[in-house]
Amino acid sequence: MAIAPFRAALWNWSTDGPLVPGQVRATLASILGRPVVALDTVPAEQFPDGAVLCDVWQGAGEFPVGVDCYAVPAELPETLVLAAFARRVQRRCVLPDDTLDPGRHLLVSPDGTLRPVHLDIEPTSYGDRRANLRLCSLADPGCHNGVSCGASRWGPDSVVSARRAA
Repeated sequence: MAIAPFRAALWNWSTDGPLVPGQVRATLASILGRPVVALDTVPAEQFPDGAVLCDVWQGAGEFPVGVDCYAVPAELPETLVLAAFARRVQRRCVLPDDTLDPGRHLLVSPDGTLRPVHLDIEPTSYGDRRANLRLCSLADPGCHNGVSCGASRWGPDSVVSARRAA
């Protein structure tokens, strides 16, 4: 009998306001319906079955709270989960989009909408500093002429509900 392979995803996003690590993990656990634990709590062999590992840190910039989630079941749509998270904590969140452009992100608003944005990224000793948020728009020559913006699932000026994006 063959065992189905375990497929997991890595999520990486940031929020725009103060959140403590325990609040982030508790909110995610409620949304996901599974344990969410800090990376440094217990040895890996003692993690609860199905646990998602979550690292939360304080940085700087417009989106100073960084969140990394490991071992998230791959079938869970990140945008849908993040929209639920943004609604519950009433914070805006940004996550990398599908262009591989390090400055282009998806902004997830507390109302559950997603829209492409650009941020200036500055590496620091405690993680990337994200600042100078601006909408990805055809009115911006960089977006209008940019190959990555037009090739994205989320084109310039698009506003999509998380349910439609999932």
